[in-house]
Amino acid sequence: MTEENKVFSAAPTDERVPEEKAAYELLDRLGVAYTRTDHPVAQTMEDCQRAEELLGVKICKNLFLCNRQKTSFYLLMMPGDKPFKTKDLSAQIGSARLSFAGEEFMKELLGVAPGSVSVLGLMNDHDKKVRLLIEKDILKDEYFGCHPCKNTSSMKIRVSDLTDVILPAVGHDYTEVVL
Repeated sequence: MTEENKVFSAAPTDERVPEEKAAYELLDRLGVAYTRTDHPVAQTMEDCQRAEELLGVKICKNLFLCNRQKTSFYLLMMPGDKPFKTKDLSAQIGSARLSFAGEEFMKELLGVAPGSVSVLGLMNDHDKKVRLLIEKDILKDEYFGCHPCKNTSSMKIRVSDLTDVILPAVGHDYTEVVL
């Protein structure tokens, strides 16, 4: 049973799904500090508002995208309140016809289910098939918010820990984009 409306600075001790447990284990192994809160299933950015208030951070919108041929995959981290315009992003990354990648690719490449996409899912992309795109406004902030690969919890992490510790540890880099 989760404890809603509380903030914690350690991994949960109750039973969690394997993908969520793996996210906490990664952060703990790397010595990355975080705060977290549990909440009802979050399917929309509006569902994340209480978590944002509790953690004092904006939860990122994470979009898992692919090209028309389904041969190039992208994880886009962007502010939740910014609109997503495919045309603006396509031109910056040199990939026309972007669309949302299917659930089967989400599971295969990031190890997560729809609604739980997170930058922490890159720990499961061992073949480095996913290119991380981070909207410039995320990189300007000290912290960002995301799910720990399960959309019943949210966490607050330093952006510098993402770029300097987590991404190198999972063998990924990022491309800054402007939306």
